Amino acid sequence: MRSDAQLGIARLARTFLRTFPEEAARYLDDLPATDIARVMGAESVRHAVPVMERLEPHLAADVLALLPDGARTSLVAAMEPMRTVAMLPWMETSARETLMRTLEPALGRELRMMAEYPAETAGRLMDPRVLAFKPGTTVQQALARLRAKHDHARVSRISEVLLVDEERHLTGSVSIQRLALAEPTAFLDTLVETTGTVQAIDPQEDVVERFSSGRLSHLPVLDFEGRLLGIIRQDTLAQTATEDVAGDMLSMVGASRQERALSPVGFAVRKRLPWLEINLATAFLAASVVGIFEGTIARFTQLAVLLPIVAGQAGNTGAQALAVTMRGLAMREIRIGQWPGVVRKEAGVALVNSLAVALTTAVGVWLWSRSTGLALVIGSSMVLSMVAAGIAGVLVPTALTMIGQDPAQSSSIILTTVTDIVGFASFLGIATLLANML
Repeated sequence: MRSDAQLGIARLARTFLRTFPEEAARYLDDLPATDIARVMGAESVRHAVPVMERLEPHLAADVLALLPDGARTSLVAAMEPMRTVAMLPWMETSARETLMRTLEPALGRELRMMAEYPAETAGRLMDPRVLAFKPGTTVQQALARLRAKHDHARVSRISEVLLVDEERHLTGSVSIQRLALAEPTAFLDTLVETTGTVQAIDPQEDVVERFSSGRLSHLPVLDFEGRLLGIIRQDTLAQTATEDVAGDMLSMVGASRQERALSPVGFAVRKRLPWLEINLATAFLAASVVGIFEGTIARFTQLAVLLPIVAGQAGNTGAQALAVTMRGLAMREIRIGQWPGVVRKEAGVALVNSLAVALTTAVGVWLWSRSTGLALVIGSSMVLSMVAAGIAGVLVPTALTMIGQDPAQSSSIILTTVTDIVGFASFLGIATLLANML
């Protein structure tokens, strides 16, 4: 039976871990993964997550591998996705795939998407398995951790170590030579030097230019907030530069990503025709909306003249929102879970733009028709349809990504259908309601 003193020490340690997760993680960094796993396994998910997120990714990966399947899955599901993405490359392939299969499908897809970067970007070239050290680490501690990883070829090839703060923001680097000559008790903070960096979405050409401008053996890769994601090594870049890395632009109009300018006619037809048929079906769907208001158009023929203006402005607004959202998803500027914020932003932009465009259009229609009612109809319908199009421009690619479909392949067709239906229905619907004013 444990003594009162032992129980008191255990309670004190648990209180320290729950109250000061950053300090606890710094202490645990020096312990074997088996000891850390025992501590994390005894804690609830709510208290274990803040500590796990602050451990070095390579150590956190070892700890996850030692935890039972249920505890491991619960921890990963509760952790910040960016923290999990940093840990996954350090796990054995079999363990990583087992973990991904046990997660909720939506979370698994999001983690895989966040771990992949567009071709010809720094994120695609980097090695995410990079050792980094936190403030307060001594030279002796750093060297000990490097020796513990001596079996990894990537560690034996490094020429300098990287320093990050508690949130994993890069603060600088220390050369191996300076590290070897420093006093064992010296802190890495006192030896830190500045280092060049690139962002994960920077094009390959910028990476090559950075390497060419100085004698660099590696280049740290950061996200938009300055957090360390990985490192690009010179030999990796040289190998990549010798290969043909030119790729096709993602198609947003139904053409295949595998198609080339001189592809056989039969291949191009097989890839394009199904999407053209789908587009035709959606066009009939939009036309059926116009048919519902055939009587209104017959009474007021001016509506037929103005109908393409509303649909066109809604389509342009939706295309703008779609392009920004697609770029954000592709470049990892946004995560799927951030879609409400993107919707609010695009809805606000569409509202302001629609008010300005609607006012200009209403004045023009009034000068043309001298009908206050017609000006009111087109102005109000334009605001409604443009705001709806802006929201759809965010929701369509996000929803397709959530269900595991390629948003670039069909977003444009779906969005065109939505904007046409909303534009036609709002314009003709409001015209029917205000028929007495036309």
